[in-house]
Amino acid sequence: MSEFEIVREVNGPKGRYAIRHDGMEAELTYSIASPQTVIADHTGVPDGMRNSGAGRALVARLVEDARAEGFRIVPLCPFVNAERRRHPEWADAFNV
Repeated sequence: MSEFEIVREVNGPKGRYAIRHDGMEAELTYSIASPQTVIADHTGVPDGMRNSGAGRALVARLVEDARAEGFRIVPLCPFVNAERRRHPEWADAFNV
């Protein structure tokens, strides 16, 4: 899998990005702290989707939306924080 269809869901102060594939679902959840700050809480990728790039795609979508919508990301999730360190070109989207 190299391209993913990512669905974004927002419910009040919580949101998530999800990728569904072959009955499995990878997700990145977040909390909206303010219009300028989103906290990336958790990324979950089932074993059957590991090494597919799904987790990175979820973080990349969060970064893309942060840039487009003008908010900064607080990477509370260890996976999101690790991806932030791997991609210095994303630094403008993070608040660390």
